[in-house]
Amino acid sequence: MPAPSPLPAVLERFVREVRVEAVRARGTEAPALTLSLWRRFAESGDRLAYEAVYFERRRRLAGLLLAAHLDDRPDPALDDLLGSVCDEHTWILPAHAPDGDDPADRGRHVDLFAAETAHTLAEAVTLLGDRIAPAISARVRDEVDRRVLAPVQERRWWWETCAHNWAAVCAGATGMAALALDSDRLPVLLPRVEAALASYRSGVAPDGACLEGPDYWAYGFGYFVYFAEALRARTGRDLLDDPHVRAHVRAMAAYPAAIDLGGGHRPAFADATGHGTYPAGLLDRLAVRLDVPVPARPGYGPSFHDDPCYRWAHLSRTLWWTTGAARRPPAPQAFLPHAGIVAARTEGSAFAAKGGHNDEPHNHLDLGHFVLYAGGEPILDDLGAPEYTRDYFGPLRYRTPQAAADWHSVPLIDGAAQLPGRERAARVVAHAPGDPLLLALDLSAAYGTPRLARLVRTFTWRPGRLDVADALTFHGGECRVEEVFVSRRRPVVGRGTVSWGPVTLRVPEPWRASPEELEVRGHDGRPETVHRVRLTASIPSGTCVFTFRLP
Repeated sequence: MPAPSPLPAVLERFVREVRVEAVRARGTEAPALTLSLWRRFAESGDRLAYEAVYFERRRRLAGLLLAAHLDDRPDPALDDLLGSVCDEHTWILPAHAPDGDDPADRGRHVDLFAAETAHTLAEAVTLLGDRIAPAISARVRDEVDRRVLAPVQERRWWWETCAHNWAAVCAGATGMAALALDSDRLPVLLPRVEAALASYRSGVAPDGACLEGPDYWAYGFGYFVYFAEALRARTGRDLLDDPHVRAHVRAMAAYPAAIDLGGGHRPAFADATGHGTYPAGLLDRLAVRLDVPVPARPGYGPSFHDDPCYRWAHLSRTLWWTTGAARRPPAPQAFLPHAGIVAARTEGSAFAAKGGHNDEPHNHLDLGHFVLYAGGEPILDDLGAPEYTRDYFGPLRYRTPQAAADWHSVPLIDGAAQLPGRERAARVVAHAPGDPLLLALDLSAAYGTPRLARLVRTFTWRPGRLDVADALTFHGGECRVEEVFVSRRRPVVGRGTVSWGPVTLRVPEPWRASPEELEVRGHDGRPETVHRVRLTASIPSGTCVFTFRLP
C-alpha cells in the first residue's frame, strides 16, 4: 500500500518521530537477545529484562521500515536488521514458551509476538519489493513460513478457540502474513483464521464491552479490524459488514466511546491504563466504515511512541488510515448492561463504575468499583495493570495490589474481601440514565463471609456530586465494615472530612477515616506511591451513604 500523499497535517508529528527513530537506528547497534536474558523469566519471574530488548529491536525495525516506506528507497540498515530478526533463536517471549521450554520447540512456537513478527516481516518485503536485498527478501519469506505459517497449518493451537485477544492477534497477524506473501497455504489458513476470529467475538457480549480493558480492546479488536480490511482488499469479503455479525461488530467498535471520560482518560478497569491513546488509524477507519462514535483526537496528533511494543500493524495503519477528519463524539452517558459498566461525562468531571464477575479475562477483584474525575484529572482512581511477572499470571495474582480487592474502592465485610470466581458476580438491580444517573448493583455474591446476607451498592451521579450508598443486611447484630477509596492523590483527612484536591467527602458518624499509602510497581516496572482511605465502623443492617462533592 503506498504512503498517503500528501500526508494529512495530523500526521506531521508521527512522521517526524519516524525519521528521528530511523536515524537513531542507523547510528547505533541493536541490542542482542541473549540466552541469559531469556533465562531470567524462569529463574526469577522477571519478564521485563528480555522484553525490553525485544521491543527495542521491534522499535528499530518499525522506524526503519516506515522511513523506507515513506521514502520508497532501499536502506542497508533495514536489510541488516531484517536479517538479524531472522537470526533470532525465537520470535516468542519467555513467558509464552511451550511446556518444558525445549529450545528446539521455540523457533516454531506461535504466540502473539511470533505472529506479529511474521506479519511485520511479510509486509516489509511486500511493501518494499526490490528495495529489499533479494537474499534478505528470500530469507524473510522462508522464515515467516517456517516459524509461523507452516506450524499453524500443521497443528491446532489452543488460541484458535479462546475467547479473548490471543485469538484475534495470533490469527489476524498470521492471516495478514499469509495474505501479504500470497502464500500457497492460504486456502487452508483463511478458514482457520476466520474461525479463530469468531471465537474471539464469542467472548464479547452483545453490548460490545471488552472485559480485558481498553488497551486490550485496541490490541484484540485492532487485529480483528486489520485482518478484516486486508481480507476485504484481497477477496471482497467484508467481516465488518457481515449481516450476521454487523450489530455485534458495531457495538465492539463503539466500546472506547462508551467508556470515554474525556481528555484522553478512560477507566483502567482490568489490566489497563487510565490515560492513553488508541491507534489513530484504527479509530478513523471505524468512524468511516461503521459510522460509530469514537473518542476525540488529541490535539497533538498520533505519536510513533503511542504503542510501547511498536507493533507494525498499529503503526502502519496509523500512517495509511489516519485522515484528520472530524469524528462523531461520544454521548455524555453510556451503559453496557452485560458488563455492568456505566460511564458519564460532564464538562471537566466524569464518573464510571463496574459490575461484571470476578473471573473476567485479566480479572481484578473489583465488583462495584468506581472512578471519579474532577478538573479533568483522576481523583478516585483505578490502579490499572501492574508489572507483568510470572506470579501475576499464577496463583499469587490477587496478592498483587492492582488486582486485589482491598486496593479497589469496594468494601470489606467482617474483615473479608471479595473472592475470585465466575459465580462471584454483580447483578444489575437498576439503571436510570439522565440527571441524576443511577446504577444499582447487588454485590452479595462477591463475598464469602457468613455474616453478610445482602449488599446493594447504588451510585447516583449528577454534576458536582456523587452519592455512593451501600445497603447492607447482616445475619446477627452489628458487623465491622471497611469502606475503601483508592487514589493516586494523597488524601487530606480532617475532622469529619476527607479531601483529594477539589473533591471532598464528608465522613458520617460513626465512621472513622485513616489514610494509608503503598509503593507498587506499574505496568512499565516503575515504582509509584498510591493511596487509600479506609473508613471503618461497626454498624447494624441499614444503608450508608457517602457523598463526594465536586466543584
